[in-house]
Amino acid sequence: MWAYEGIFYQIYPIGFTGAPTSNDGNVVPRILKLKEWSSYLQELGVSSILLNPIFESDNHGYDTRDFKKIDCRLGTNEDFAEVCKDLHAHNVKIVLDGVFNHVGRGFWAFKDVQEKKWDSPYKDWFCINFGGNSAYNDGFWYEGWEGHYELVKLNLYNPAVVDYLLECVKGWVEEFDIDGLRLDVAYSLERNFMKRLRSFCQELKPDFALIGEVLFGDYNLIVNDEMLHSCTNYECYKGIYSSFNSMNMFEIAHSLNRQYGPEQWCIYRGKHLMSFVDNHDVTRIASILTNKNHLPLAYGLLLGMPGVPCIYYGSEWGEEGVKAPNNDYALRPCFEEPKPNELTELIKELIHIRTGSDALCNGTYRNVVLTNHQLVFERKTDSERMLVAINASDAPYTAQNGELGGTMTDLLTGEVIEMNGHLEMPPYSVKYLK
Repeated sequence: MWAYEGIFYQIYPIGFTGAPTSNDGNVVPRILKLKEWSSYLQELGVSSILLNPIFESDNHGYDTRDFKKIDCRLGTNEDFAEVCKDLHAHNVKIVLDGVFNHVGRGFWAFKDVQEKKWDSPYKDWFCINFGGNSAYNDGFWYEGWEGHYELVKLNLYNPAVVDYLLECVKGWVEEFDIDGLRLDVAYSLERNFMKRLRSFCQELKPDFALIGEVLFGDYNLIVNDEMLHSCTNYECYKGIYSSFNSMNMFEIAHSLNRQYGPEQWCIYRGKHLMSFVDNHDVTRIASILTNKNHLPLAYGLLLGMPGVPCIYYGSEWGEEGVKAPNNDYALRPCFEEPKPNELTELIKELIHIRTGSDALCNGTYRNVVLTNHQLVFERKTDSERMLVAINASDAPYTAQNGELGGTMTDLLTGEVIEMNGHLEMPPYSVKYLK
């Protein structure tokens, strides 16, 4: 699976393009802005772009009106097809947000139910009770996603709904040649639907990637040979920033070992969960870290640990953004152009090292040196051994361990190191040793 050895770059298109936050009905080809970034993404080393909702919606994209039409605020289907062709020409694959759990109140089938009530052929597409009423006085009650009644839950037990969604996915592959889907709120999706989607997509495109949004629980329940290839690793997301903020590397080391370690009881060995330090739903890493010297180290950890790294647009140059109580606008800004800096250059180097390393993409994980402020771990395959070393302290540190022996090269500096059982680690440093 190509996704296991790649780097994802996530963009929230409605915010990225500066589109109005509510659908104003005007067709503006804002999505073409992605063509201005394709060379930058290729140079950064990105292998796939992960786009949050792009289809016609009421407001933020997760309240879909029409799965077969690009949101008018972003342009037309022809505009997006042009963008996809350009991204593919720059060796960047396309993964779209598959919002299959719910739709907006403006969804065409729901509007038919509002108009015809019992007589609508689509009444069983949703979880409806005509003996009740909604907060919008529709004359019937319906299930909303987690109490959000602007998001109307789809009935994925209805074969007609499943057939419609699969028809849409087939259309996306044929029209835009997409390479995968991120399944929104995958933890809420009906399991048989995900099995059907997996087999359907595999027939359409054998290497089609399915990645689920999962916040908690046992990821094995949906990441397996029957359902999804990967899912979001929120456990390690929290562990990364929290370890730096509390100066306690034991937290992330524990999570990584629990998930990927050498012991038989480790729960996700051999799997490739999607790892990240921020995304469109959480405060950006540059804002959540209390010590900005830790920002490069967070990316050193992200790109050295097991999983499929995903970088959120703008965070690669340290953009800040704090999640608000009532909206996420601050997390989803419009940038006129990329603003690369020293952090971006480091991330670019780390990406280059990772994508060229079998050990970093597919290797086992093992803690070698662990203190409150330092972490050295090993990634290893039959063909390659790598060490990733993090010093979060403002003081130099000498790591000592019998396994720190022989001659290794620091791939970031080119320095050849004779370790002899110890490794010198400057303050606030990251090393990739081979």
